[in-house]
Amino acid sequence: MFTGIIEATGKVEKIEKKEGNIDFTVSCPFTQELKIDQSLAHNGCCLTVVEVNSDSYKVTAINETLEKTNLNYWNVGTEVNLERCLRFEGRLDGHIVQGHVDKTGIVKSIEDQNGSYFITVSYEESADYTTVPQGSITVNGTSLTVAESGNNQFSVAIIPYTWEFTNMKYLKPGDVVNLEFDIIGKYVAKLLKSPMANLMQKYQ
Repeated sequence: MFTGIIEATGKVEKIEKKEGNIDFTVSCPFTQELKIDQSLAHNGCCLTVVEVNSDSYKVTAINETLEKTNLNYWNVGTEVNLERCLRFEGRLDGHIVQGHVDKTGIVKSIEDQNGSYFITVSYEESADYTTVPQGSITVNGTSLTVAESGNNQFSVAIIPYTWEFTNMKYLKPGDVVNLEFDIIGKYVAKLLKSPMANLMQKYQ
């Protein structure tokens, strides 16, 4: 479990394809604090550390993960947002993030609003996922507040600190980003499609 508060960015140092999987070697400021089997969110995608070296570590992405995320777009040199798993003695500064990417979205526009940035993202239509104004959304692992919500798209406002200390500053229109929708919203969407919801509507 994560919070969507990015600790640092890491750099992809090596990419190795192994059958349907890909091994990514990544360097980051806290490499020496990592342990094998530790969970680490990469652009919001939870991956397990399988190897730790002096200045880099390795994670493996299976085919299912590659199909649902933007990891296929990574190249050597790509900077990714990193967050270690939540410690329960700490404060939950973002929101509850599972590290399970629901789907990818496309950056439609980025507006510089005199220091802050207004980003609009579109995603494929689905009754399972939705956003609401002032609700939570995770974009590339970053916990953000929805500023505007429309049909299959939403907008977020990025403060200068978040822009500078995450990989948001590298985004451009057309880029693919990982999205994890708010877990409460997903439960509500599921319940509204359930037989019980249809039965309740029948007797209203």
